[in-house]
Amino acid sequence: MHINLFDPKRFHHTMFWSVLLCALVVSIAATLARATLTLSAALTNKPDIALYLLLEEKEVGKTELLRETYDTRDYLAETKEGPKFVRLKKGFRQWYVEIEEDLHEESGSGISAL
Repeated sequence: MHINLFDPKRFHHTMFWSVLLCALVVSIAATLARATLTLSAALTNKPDIALYLLLEEKEVGKTELLRETYDTRDYLAETKEGPKFVRLKKGFRQWYVEIEEDLHEESGSGISAL
């Protein structure tokens, strides 16, 4: 093979298209990888986010996880209406609110005389 027999114009044309094709393959692979990560994140089981989505009209602020089992999670949630006890239960495919109770704040020192 003799290098001096190559046509420089044809060589640059071939190199241009090969670099462009490699960049296209890498960008497609990166896009598919990112889409796969996004999809797996969307399908991940996230009951804490479900609490905010299921009680959207209550404007949930701070939440505290009180108890967790395989299929239930109990929360103390601060809402615009005051504190609430919320129990999320895992259904067949999604979480749903099983119990939602208003809690009353005690005034004073909390010690009452009998």
